[in-house]
Amino acid sequence: MKETTRWHSANVEREVQLVRWGNYGTPVLLFPTAGGDAEEIERFHLIGAVRHLLDEGRIKIYSTDSIAGQAWASGQHPARYCAVLQNRFDKLVYEEIVPAIRQDCQSPDIEVIAAGASIGAYNAVASICRHPDVFRLAIAMSGTYDLTRFLRGQPVPDGLYFASPLHFLPGLEGPALDQLRTRLVLLPSGEGDYEDIGESWRMASALGAKGIPNRVDPWGSEWRHDWVTWRAMLPKYLEEFA
Repeated sequence: MKETTRWHSANVEREVQLVRWGNYGTPVLLFPTAGGDAEEIERFHLIGAVRHLLDEGRIKIYSTDSIAGQAWASGQHPARYCAVLQNRFDKLVYEEIVPAIRQDCQSPDIEVIAAGASIGAYNAVASICRHPDVFRLAIAMSGTYDLTRFLRGQPVPDGLYFASPLHFLPGLEGPALDQLRTRLVLLPSGEGDYEDIGESWRMASALGAKGIPNRVDPWGSEWRHDWVTWRAMLPKYLEEFA
């Protein structure tokens, strides 16, 4: 049911791990929160919340460490370093993790659902916006989408433009945009403690301005920025769209 694969990544210059739960079904790449590792989603019972879908063979869930998110959240690195690492993390996802998922699924062209909460939601949206050729849906829960919040007064580094959908979407044109317009981004958010649904509406505005299908789902003030919320959200959307 659970399997862990490790290898050395030239993209991020460190050992990475990819953990899989389930044996059959639609592949879901579930990004952890900013400081999380690949098994965070199991420790906080998100895997348990979708166990019925795993047992039914409807989905397979994969997760990896929040490499760039850890750097942003630590406050210990220059902004330029974090932006470079964010782009290297994206290359890791596209060039190494997605091929590993496809090999595990024994399907060289299977499309993947990207999902996550908080910074994981940012990574889900960034992945589908940068690579609509491999991701068909993003489930972005309680998202934090403006990485400039982590700059702590530092100048905005050039590399952040290419890493951040809020920055690069206005200038996106061509085949990538055409394909992205056939995809869907879901942006559910609570409105309780520590939530900022305004982030989701801002992301939706950037997507909508380019004709990219998206949907903001407000969950109300009783839902806070917490795993309890995400354990309710994720099975709902996977049951609907997986």
